Amino acid sequence: MSSTINDIAERAGVSLTTVSRVLNSSGYVKKETREKILMAIEELNYTPSAIARSLSKNITNTIGVIIPEINNQFYGEVIKGISSVSDEYDLNMILCNTDDNIEKEIRALKLLKEQRICGVIIAPTSVEDELNSEYLKAIEQLGIPVVLLDGHVKYSDFNGVFVDNVRGSYEGTEALIKQGHKKIAIITGRMNSDAAKSRLLGYKQALAINKISIDDRYILLGNYGQESGYNCTKEIIQMEDRPTAIFVCSNKMTLGCVKALREYNISIPEDISILGFDKVELLNSLGMNISFIDGPTTELGITAMKILVENLELKQSSKIKKVTLMPKVVLKGSEKLINK
Repeated sequence: MSSTINDIAERAGVSLTTVSRVLNSSGYVKKETREKILMAIEELNYTPSAIARSLSKNITNTIGVIIPEINNQFYGEVIKGISSVSDEYDLNMILCNTDDNIEKEIRALKLLKEQRICGVIIAPTSVEDELNSEYLKAIEQLGIPVVLLDGHVKYSDFNGVFVDNVRGSYEGTEALIKQGHKKIAIITGRMNSDAAKSRLLGYKQALAINKISIDDRYILLGNYGQESGYNCTKEIIQMEDRPTAIFVCSNKMTLGCVKALREYNISIPEDISILGFDKVELLNSLGMNISFIDGPTTELGITAMKILVENLELKQSSKIKKVTLMPKVVLKGSEKLINK
């Protein structure tokens, strides 16, 4: 059975208050009394309860991290970055997955609030929703810092770290144009997300600057999931005036796109070219050289965690800090126009 502070007090012959002062490093305790308490702690092999400590201090050394897709390689890399910094500062982490569901996101925020976390990093599901903004503001009012991860929240102004999705999409589309492509389809993400809106904007800007007319038939609305990439690609395949290239706006949708092309025996890039947003390690492992826009995923997590730590160390509200990271285009051959 675990020892309690009552056992320590009895063993050392002191009051519970005195034991509490030693455990929490608060208040004066005579040197010889402190040594007796520390000896009793060692003899009883006492481990302080994190829950009890949080109840007394009204806060823990635990941060909350809320992400929309735990099975997405992108967020796996982000969490790796967050964890590398949190370990340095001896901070624990509670990880919540929302499955891109706003109700789950709000439940996660409620849960983390109840757990007396000291700060939260969140990749918001929707830029349009007002409820998650209200809960984030409620958390911030408790003096707990909030850091947004590659997405804004409606009617709010929080710390955040973001990828320049407009620039990444622009440069990716332009890379296709430089290969000679003029008929370029895009499979977007959910259009209630910051990233999807920005990537569509970058695509349109690249076409406009290169004097290529925007064809609405070539803009297909996906939802970041593999199945939507698969279904949108099937639509593209069946077009009469089929595009020569597809720009796919997420790694999971790229997987779905490749699956559809293989089912229809369409070769990449001989029959159609592909460029995706974010790396797909599985395709690399299979020897499929798919070009992609490399978002700085691990750096995203590291930067978000550093902003959070900075706010925790200040222990007061400071100037809002927003950092934008630059993606880069990685060309591996799938972007080429073979049959001109």
